Amino acid sequence: MYQIIADEDDFLVIAKSPNVHFHSQDGSAGVMASLEQDLAIKLYSVHRLDSLTSGLLLFAKSSRAAAEFTELFTQHKIQKYYVALATGKPKKKQGWVVGDMAKSRRSMYKLLRTTENPALTQFFSQSVAEGLRLYLLKPLSGKTHQLRVALASLGVPILGDHLYGGAESDRGYLHAFSLSFSFRGKDYRYLSYPSQGEQFTAVDTKKQLQIWSEPEKLAWPKRK
Repeated sequence: MYQIIADEDDFLVIAKSPNVHFHSQDGSAGVMASLEQDLAIKLYSVHRLDSLTSGLLLFAKSSRAAAEFTELFTQHKIQKYYVALATGKPKKKQGWVVGDMAKSRRSMYKLLRTTENPALTQFFSQSVAEGLRLYLLKPLSGKTHQLRVALASLGVPILGDHLYGGAESDRGYLHAFSLSFSFRGKDYRYLSYPSQGEQFTAVDTKKQLQIWSEPEKLAWPKRK
C-alpha cells in the first residue's frame, strides 16, 4: 500500500501504491488511516492523490505543521512533478495546457476555453516505445483531476485511466515523481521512481526517467 520515504520530526513522506484510496471507503482503510494505525500517530493531510495515482505523498504530524504546509501549497512554494504514459500522438509534444475546469458527467471534469481561474500545467514528452509516450508534468495549480484532464485534452488520455478514455492496461499510469520545498529554513527534495506497472518498469521508460531525475533544472517551455 505504501513505502515510507522520509520520517521527519514534523512530517512524513511516503510513496503510495496505485489503486489505493486516500481516504477510507467501502469498508477498507485508506492510505492515511493505514499509516496512522501502523505508526500509532496522528497525521494531518495537506494534499492528496487520486486512487489510481502512485507516488509521493506528504503528511504533517501536527496541526501547526499542517497549517504551514497548507500555506506553502497555497503560495505555490511546494513544487510537484508527475510522470505519465499515454498511447497515441498528442496535439503538441511539449508546452502548456491552460483552461478553467468544470464538472462533467460520471465524476469527470472537463477543460474549458475560458481562463478566469485556470488550471495550469507545463509538460514535456518523449517517445519510449512504438505508439507510447512518457510525459513529465508540472502542475502550477491544484485542481481536481487536473493532469488527467490535461492529457485527455491533448487527445492522449493516460494509459489505464478508464474514466477519461485511456487504453486498457494493468494500472493507471500516473505517478507523483518529485517533491521539493523549503520548510522552517531547510530545503527538502524527494524523488520516487515508479516501481509498479509493466510500462513504467520497461527499460526505455526507466532510462528517460533517469534523464528527467532533476526536473527543476530542465528548460521548461514558456507560456505563449
